[in-house]
Amino acid sequence: MQALRAAQVYDGTAFLGAGTVLVDGERIVGVEPGHSEPPGDADVTTYAGTLLPGLVDCHVHLVSNGDMGALERAGAATDEELDAQIRESLAASAARGVTTVLDLGDRRYRTLEARALPGLPRVRAAGPPLTVPDGHCHFLGGVARGVNGVREQVAEHVVRGVDELKVMASGGMTTAGTNVFAAQFSEAELAALVAAGHQAGLKVLAHAHALAGVWHAIRAGVDGIEHFSCLTETGRDVSEELLEAVAAAGITIDLTLGFDLDQVPPDALPPNIRAVMERAGMDFPTMHAEQVEMAGRIRAHGIRLVTGTDAGAAPPKRHGGTAFAIQTLVKAGYPVAEALATATSVASEYVGLAGVTGAVRAGLAADLLVVDGDLATDPGALDRPIAVLVRGATVLG
Repeated sequence: MQALRAAQVYDGTAFLGAGTVLVDGERIVGVEPGHSEPPGDADVTTYAGTLLPGLVDCHVHLVSNGDMGALERAGAATDEELDAQIRESLAASAARGVTTVLDLGDRRYRTLEARALPGLPRVRAAGPPLTVPDGHCHFLGGVARGVNGVREQVAEHVVRGVDELKVMASGGMTTAGTNVFAAQFSEAELAALVAAGHQAGLKVLAHAHALAGVWHAIRAGVDGIEHFSCLTETGRDVSEELLEAVAAAGITIDLTLGFDLDQVPPDALPPNIRAVMERAGMDFPTMHAEQVEMAGRIRAHGIRLVTGTDAGAAPPKRHGGTAFAIQTLVKAGYPVAEALATATSVASEYVGLAGVTGAVRAGLAADLLVVDGDLATDPGALDRPIAVLVRGATVLG
């Protein structure tokens, strides 16, 4: 048994102050206030920082490491190459305190084979994203033509055993030739896709950069919207009407925040992303400031928000960057405890693992992170992980 003493404990919803967490094998077996006396056979470790649940990244691409063109190259990779990259991506995530990921775009369903690799984060997987011919991420293999094609793709995903469905409701910034400002599927196609997914008991999450794609997704009844960029030819357009519609529909938003600001000079961004920003009259500082403002407005409307990073999509989006996203939410006005919940307790519920991980509570998996500092007053401490446990196994520290 392990007894982990910390000066501060965050349990997934609130800061508890000093506490002792008891771990037996893969599970948490006790959470006690203060530095209580552990059982005599326990190995005791004391930390001056904060102990919290391992982080959940609700939007990653494990088949890519974030290099320029890496996601596109995954389309031509062998299974062995994909498997090696998936392991590398998971190891990078674990080193930064991410113990669970939701993969929203792989190739040939390889991430489904990685859902319980020893010593690596647990994986929830959506398989190849559903897209139109020559559409965003078509090279990953989830192309569907028409209503019947959409239903056939959903059926294949169900047979393969995916945990969620991901659909490209608009063009994307990293796929040349797609229109980021327009919807991809027709309303009938998207509605058929959502209906088929729900009939199979799967949530449907829609990639939507275009405002038109966001409205398509809302009307189709999706469960979550990724990016939520709301782009038009003249810039971002996030009306009160739109936010009220999202709130009324109970849709969850993942803004895919989490830029590594050291990797966002213009020459480090993929050309397609630069072109989209220029066409919409934006530069990176403007785009980032608008994301911060939008996060605050989403909170004000009572819309559930979860933290995903789009890890693997571009150089500023390396695996393990969840801390950047949480810190952005704090900048947007989220209390630290609430911002952390978007990547712990709220996120674990969103990916279907509320009874498994995402909180420091007896009976749950010992997916734990310890950082150097008091997170209640210093969100920057997330950048200083000193210990990480995945299912009770130490992967850092």
